[in-house]
Amino acid sequence: MTSSVLIANLTQDWEESIRRWHLEFFFIPTTVITLATLLANPVLLTCIFLSRTLRRETRYLLVANTLIADTLFLILNLATVICNTVRVQIPWLLCELVTAVTVTTYCCAILTVTLMVMDTYAAVRWPLHYHDILPPARTHRILVGVWVLAAVYPFTLVIMMEVQRGNPQEKVAVCLVLISLGFIQLKDVVGIHIYFFVAALVCTLLIFYCYIRLYMVTRTHGIWQSRFSRARVTLLAHGLLLLLYFAPGFVFAMELSLFHRKDISQDVRVWISTVNMCVFMLLPRAIAPYMYGLRYRELFDTLMQLLHKDRRLSPITVS
Repeated sequence: MTSSVLIANLTQDWEESIRRWHLEFFFIPTTVITLATLLANPVLLTCIFLSRTLRRETRYLLVANTLIADTLFLILNLATVICNTVRVQIPWLLCELVTAVTVTTYCCAILTVTLMVMDTYAAVRWPLHYHDILPPARTHRILVGVWVLAAVYPFTLVIMMEVQRGNPQEKVAVCLVLISLGFIQLKDVVGIHIYFFVAALVCTLLIFYCYIRLYMVTRTHGIWQSRFSRARVTLLAHGLLLLLYFAPGFVFAMELSLFHRKDISQDVRVWISTVNMCVFMLLPRAIAPYMYGLRYRELFDTLMQLLHKDRRLSPITVS
């Protein structure tokens, strides 16, 4: 069976399952969550980049990078859901490119939230040398490196598939990251699983190590004694957010492992993929801007100043 026929069969079967179970209605929560997030992210990014103090702080640069990656991911995800809902026939090359950019933005966000934990550990562990270790210029280079690292493997896969494929003009009924990578997985099973599972495992171990070391360093400072201390609440909030970021990635890795198994129903795979793509992957991106805006005091103060400034200017504008 040629690659074109295999892709066509995969996407047609997938579309039939979506129509049979009316899963196109997941477009509604996807749109609501995405719009709520896209309203908040630009506001926080504006606060960070307009404030000279914030944009020179490593943690706020990391927050901004996470918000940028999340915004790009949400836009691409919503565009994909809309195209699949209205049954737009998408060229396979365009679908592959969207897949590569989507994977890049998702992995960039995961890498950046991992760096945020490492940055907190560095600030607590070496407070006197922290600004020498991570000046703004070095942070900028690190963030560029994060984007490059996140993009290398997905775009390498796209180039490899385009070199091997004969018909660049073929179109697909459904464009999904799972289908694109599931098809590529036939030829590169080990590479894809290493990229997703091992990378996620390394990030998880780094996060656990930093949090355990943070607790060991600060346990004698009295900040953990109160059940509702700021340290405990902050750790709980960040822990929940990290779980929400990482869990959909592990679910996606499971989806890839089940993609070509004959003993798993096609409907089960479609349901898991739809819920993960339209709900689970969006939840951390919807929570993140509101948590950052409330938990980071300097960012919250800058936001309040910006809002009060707009309120003072509005009567003048109206008059």
